[in-house]
Amino acid sequence: MKVAVVHEWLDCYAGSERVLEQLLEIWPEADLFAVCDFVPAGERAFLRGKPVRTTFIQRLPFARRCFRMFLPLMPLAIEQLDLSGYDLVVSSSHAVAKGVLTGPGQLHVSYIHSPMRYAWDLQHQYLRQSGMERGLKGALTRLLLHGLRIWDRSSAAGVDVMVANSGYIADRIRKAWRREALVVHPPVDVAGFPPNGARRGDHYVVASRMVPYKRVDLVVEAFRAMPSRRLVVLGDGPEWKRVQAAAAGAPNIELRGRVPQADLVEAVRTARAFVFAAEEDFGIAMVEAQACGTPVIAYGRGGARDIVRAPPDPEPTGLFFAEQSAAAIAAAVERFEALPRGISAADCRANAQRFGRERFKNAMRRIVADHMLDQTCDSPSSWPPAAAAAKSEPFSTLLPRRAAPMPRPSSSTRTRTTASPR
Repeated sequence: MKVAVVHEWLDCYAGSERVLEQLLEIWPEADLFAVCDFVPAGERAFLRGKPVRTTFIQRLPFARRCFRMFLPLMPLAIEQLDLSGYDLVVSSSHAVAKGVLTGPGQLHVSYIHSPMRYAWDLQHQYLRQSGMERGLKGALTRLLLHGLRIWDRSSAAGVDVMVANSGYIADRIRKAWRREALVVHPPVDVAGFPPNGARRGDHYVVASRMVPYKRVDLVVEAFRAMPSRRLVVLGDGPEWKRVQAAAAGAPNIELRGRVPQADLVEAVRTARAFVFAAEEDFGIAMVEAQACGTPVIAYGRGGARDIVRAPPDPEPTGLFFAEQSAAAIAAAVERFEALPRGISAADCRANAQRFGRERFKNAMRRIVADHMLDQTCDSPSSWPPAAAAAKSEPFSTLLPRRAAPMPRPSSSTRTRTTASPR
């Protein structure tokens, strides 16, 4: 069986690239395609030495520095990839990768990290934060996003099997594309975040890229109001100065910036709890914290509902707060401190094991094996051997459970996620 793996664009090793890495482990014989490839030479190990077949975007002027500017051309570009010779096409999509053209004799499975946030429900916040609510530039951007929405929904019809990275993304797929999606959570390197056998420290920790929707500033503001609680802040990014200003003069808040991986793991595994204020599509950092045995205090929207088990669960691994506000975060910290039984590090670690790499790979193999039954094959031996072996485990056991819905805060206090095109 000939397999093609299609990724969005390649410029670094981040969350979606971790998924790509595991897809290439499942199908090592696959050919790899992308809109463009600008991953530095020293960071290409996850590509397993594979050549990347790219589109005309790769050769456009200034593409290396600002390829995202060519987003209006990417639907056209992705449709120019000739995949007619492949039996199985697996796309890893958060923008246009799912739009590759396939025929009736091919199986197209698309792993969806998110529908284009900036083209759908978060368009208005994207325009507002980009300063394009009004004027000619804003009007042209709205016209562009209107066209992207039309193409995005029509291209979704060409996917045979939709796979969402969380229940939250499955809901967004249903709303934007009117398609149902299976849920398979992203692979997490649980082994790389070992639990701490010693006694925990007295600090809370937040580790994040400093971008607006992560709301690290709210966490800092909350701990300013709790001088008896110590906070360690890890990470850097465009919002660093804003976070720095919010922490100014607060001796209980320590800003460490970007630190080596070993230092990050040590700070997380010795913390009282990991604080997470973003509304994320999934939220790998929350799983990594629990792998260390560290409880999570999280905003109760998005992927956090799939990851964190909160009371009254008999084996809780954290708590939720209902609003993106400093007051709500502070109240959640105080509730955490007042828990009569506390939260078990062993329960946190066991919960994180649900998101390991092998479960991801088994789930994806099973999806392909099940849906290849609907294709015309000469014999079952044409399946990948690993996929055939995966059929022995019921598919429902491969999908982690999701937390119960949380009551929505009032519209006056609710803040929604926003992010620039990734």
